[in-house]
Amino acid sequence: MYTRIYVLRFPQEIIDQPIICHLVKRFDVEFNILQAAIDLREEGMMVIELMGHEENVGRAVSYLREQQVSVDRLAASIRRDEDRCFQCGACTGICPTGALGIERPAMAVRFDPELCTGCGLCVPVCPVRAMEVSLRRTMQRFG
Repeated sequence: MYTRIYVLRFPQEIIDQPIICHLVKRFDVEFNILQAAIDLREEGMMVIELMGHEENVGRAVSYLREQQVSVDRLAASIRRDEDRCFQCGACTGICPTGALGIERPAMAVRFDPELCTGCGLCVPVCPVRAMEVSLRRTMQRFG
């Protein structure tokens, strides 16, 4: 499943519209609101994770922009602290992209940052907190 995190800024004029609801109905994407600050008298801000087929997420982002929502991609990166990791493999079962896996026959946990989407699912399951997520706003706007 394709996953991306975005920072959305809603102009005051459209704060009361069910725009996020339309993403699910019209574009077959799932969402997870990570943070939101909505005030009917001001601009609204939301950090949202969109999940689905890559084409559907792209169409959903285009729709948001058509509605005058400012969309900035928030890039997440996962880092593994090699000194803390004791190769238990708890993270490998939850990784949706295969960025974490077991190398056989050594039974060592492999982490491929190139496959990682930064979803962060591995962070809470790690018993020694060897997995860390860092977020940064990209300078460009992405779809």
